[in-house]
Parts: sequence; C-alpha cells; structure tokens
Amino acid sequence: MPQGPPGQPPAGYAGLPSSLDLAVTKRLLWVGGAVYPLQNVARVYTFVLKPRRKESVVTFARRTALTLLAALGFTVFGTIAGFLAPSADTTFDGTIRFVWIASGIGLLYYFADMMAVLTAASHFVLAVESNGQSTALVTGRPDHLNGLVHQIAYAIENPDTELRVRVERLTISNPSHYYFGDTVNMYGGQGNSGVTHG
Repeated sequence: MPQGPPGQPPAGYAGLPSSLDLAVTKRLLWVGGAVYPLQNVARVYTFVLKPRRKESVVTFARRTALTLLAALGFTVFGTIAGFLAPSADTTFDGTIRFVWIASGIGLLYYFADMMAVLTAASHFVLAVESNGQSTALVTGRPDHLNGLVHQIAYAIENPDTELRVRVERLTISNPSHYYFGDTVNMYGGQGNSGVTHG
C-alpha cells in the first residue's frame, strides 16, 4: 500500500487512528499530517491541559439566574394581564405554562453542558508553537513527552538529526471547554480548529 509523508496514513486509509507519527526529517517537524519548518518552531513544551471547570459553574449559575428571572417576569406579566383582561386568562395560562416548560428544558441543557466540562479529563500534552499563531498538541505518557521536548530541541540545534516516534492523538470533542492560552490551532485532534481566547 502506498505511503504518504511522515505522519500521514496510507492511501485509502479510513478512520481516525489513536496514535500518529511525530518526526523530524530534513529540517521539517511532522506532527501527524501537519508540517513545521524547524526554523519556525518558537517553543516546544509540556503542560497539563485542564477543563474550564470554574467557568462552567459560573456560566451555569448565570444562565440559570437569567432563565428563572425571565420566566418569573413572564409569570408576573401574565398574572397582571389576567387581572386586567379576565377574558384572555386561558391564553396567558397557556403562555406561562409554555415559558416554564421551555425554561425547564433550557435548565436541563445548561446542566448537561456544565457536567460535560466538570467530567472532562485533563490531558498531559506536548505543544509545538510556531512563529505564527499555530500550535500542535499531542498527548502521551509524561516521561515520554518530556523526553521528546529534549529530542526536538536537539534536532533544532543539530540540523542533520532525524527523529521518528509515535505519540497519542489528542481528541477533544469541544475545545472551548479547555484552557489553551491566547491562540491555538489544533492538529492531530478531532473537530478542532482555530480556537481563540482573548
């Protein structure tokens, strides 16, 4: 079966592998299918990628408060309108019932969204930042990734060095649930692209 460049699956390959190649060849750093010229690599480091748990609880509380205030506002308005126009009382009752059902569905959604962040796992990752605004993230055992930082640094200092290792693919369903820093473009993940946090 024909092979592509380092880190790229063979032609005709279907599916998302759980690991990928990280390789240094001819002054290029390959992270899966993404390539970085070594002279453009600004920083290589490891860190723990943590979910935004505190922010998710605050967001849930804010959404819940706003939803309940809106539902209470409609209820008060409907009650006052029912007193002023008794003939339209059944219409207001139906509207208030609909508002509270919609609010309950919204609260369930907000709770599920918060729980997705609270139960998300932290990941020990290796990050490769370029001179531009892109960063590649991969995961694996901490000792393995810490060793790779030194190997990539050595390859940057020694142009003839070649390196090829397997690392784990970082798969995150919702990148906005994690702390990434200011700007991150993710390679080697599922459904990740151009996350920007101010």
